[in-house]
Amino acid sequence: MKAVSVLKNDLFMLRHSGITLGTLELGELKTEVIRKSIHFLIALSPSMAAISRPFTLFLLMLGTVVYTLMESARLVGVEIPLISSLTTMASRSRDKGHFVLGPVTLGIGASLALLLYPDPAASIGIYALAFGDGLASLVGKLFGRIRPTFLLGKSLEGSVACFIAVFFAAYQVSGEYKTAFLAAASATVAEALPLKDYDNLVIPLAVGFMVYLTRL
Repeated sequence: MKAVSVLKNDLFMLRHSGITLGTLELGELKTEVIRKSIHFLIALSPSMAAISRPFTLFLLMLGTVVYTLMESARLVGVEIPLISSLTTMASRSRDKGHFVLGPVTLGIGASLALLLYPDPAASIGIYALAFGDGLASLVGKLFGRIRPTFLLGKSLEGSVACFIAVFFAAYQVSGEYKTAFLAAASATVAEALPLKDYDNLVIPLAVGFMVYLTRL
């Protein structure tokens, strides 16, 4: 009986927190969790690059090419075990029947950051992509209620999550409040732009460039 009571309380809280329990909404949330789990994995790139930047770049580029080939095959009806299923589960409604571009721009964005910027700019740019963009989307989907005009459709809650995540990551890497603030501010602005999957390119490049300028 206690377990039933707890479940009822949890459902009540979910309903009144604004999180809809309908199939469509839960499906969208599941899709977003899968997408952002892939997003978070890109955060491994700086640690790998610290060991060997050329090898890390090779793996990122290889992964991008292999994914592109497999996704192209999926679109013409050739199912690739695991990869095709994962891609389908991670597809948003706008991606149905189309090439899912997110993993491609994710790999290219991380690669460009490593190619164009030295550390800590490259690492902070990639962490902004992994954690800032990832958490902004999840928090926005779960708790996003306030959507001011200047955020171009994005939620204030998601933007705050982005700022906090990038500020914390940038400070851990640089040890400087100024660098952390500028990195977080630039990531929040870039994440708010209506770029769809192309924010995976803009965020690491914009944040990396801002951090690079502060280190000159």
